[in-house]
Amino acid sequence: MLMTLDLPPSPIVPTIDLAAPGVRHGFLRLPYSRDDSAWGSVMIPITVVANGEGPTALLTGGNHGDEYEGPIALFDLARRLRPEEVSGRVIIVPAMNYPAFRAGTRTSPIDKGNLNRTFPGRPDGTVTQKIADFFQRHLLPMADIVLDFHSGGRTLDFVPFAAAHILPDKAQEAASFAAVAAFGAPYSMKMLEIDAVGMYDTAAEEQGKIFVTTELGGGGTSTANTVGIARRGVANVLRHAGILSGEPEPAPTRWLDMPSADCFTFAEHDGLMEPLVDLGMPVEQGDVVARIHSVDRTGTEPVDLRAGLSGILAARHFPGLVKSGDCAAVVGTV
Repeated sequence: MLMTLDLPPSPIVPTIDLAAPGVRHGFLRLPYSRDDSAWGSVMIPITVVANGEGPTALLTGGNHGDEYEGPIALFDLARRLRPEEVSGRVIIVPAMNYPAFRAGTRTSPIDKGNLNRTFPGRPDGTVTQKIADFFQRHLLPMADIVLDFHSGGRTLDFVPFAAAHILPDKAQEAASFAAVAAFGAPYSMKMLEIDAVGMYDTAAEEQGKIFVTTELGGGGTSTANTVGIARRGVANVLRHAGILSGEPEPAPTRWLDMPSADCFTFAEHDGLMEPLVDLGMPVEQGDVVARIHSVDRTGTEPVDLRAGLSGILAARHFPGLVKSGDCAAVVGTV
């Protein structure tokens, strides 16, 4: 449910009419006074394509600035989508945390804010809090269905999957998983978050929205394969919602589950991580999935990291050096 706190207006001003029909390209302009621009602003690109009656889809990428499949697919969609193809409205924000996206970092270089841990935000807070507040109070209430693209960024790598969460409202949960199936990623995940406080996902779900997210790769880059999955997936979700005509393009998917915290294996030592299982490969509970080699001196035995349950390796740490506390591996059950 949308909170109705007595908050001041958002300082963010859209440079386009978000309700008007047709195609409009513009910005969410956030005033930001700084050393190199006393009366400057952060300009977050936004496109709205609207035509007639129908649902509203809110499509977002760049929630973390070092994840690229979403921005590529959404900048492309914003360029190509025409009103005559749409029944309803599509709101496209290819790079939500625009300062982080321009810096190529997970968090904002301005305030170190992790946008996906900042909701509901504050209109009188930091730059990242102001962005979260605008989505919380202005964009999310407009939407019927929300698709937020993620990948592993510079520190994780995933098998490419679309996902939704187990929810108290089973009708909302079923609608979200139906949208995941329509997305058509190689894998589809019933997802468990280890740190759900302040997430965009949670904000959307608490407002009753159908919410789909993804993890489409990682390593701080993208591939032709993962970008293709993103492009096809966003079109499929829009067809599934009835905003684009036609049926979703069929694609085989393998359903995975994250039933408990045993899915996660964390490093308890610093060092050089040697993967022993590649992404997508089967593992059994207790299998050694990686080793951490000491880099402080030679002649020491490596530390084994073991799977907490059986399934496939769905994610791993990226790149090679690991620190105590890092997520080293994630197993998804089939």
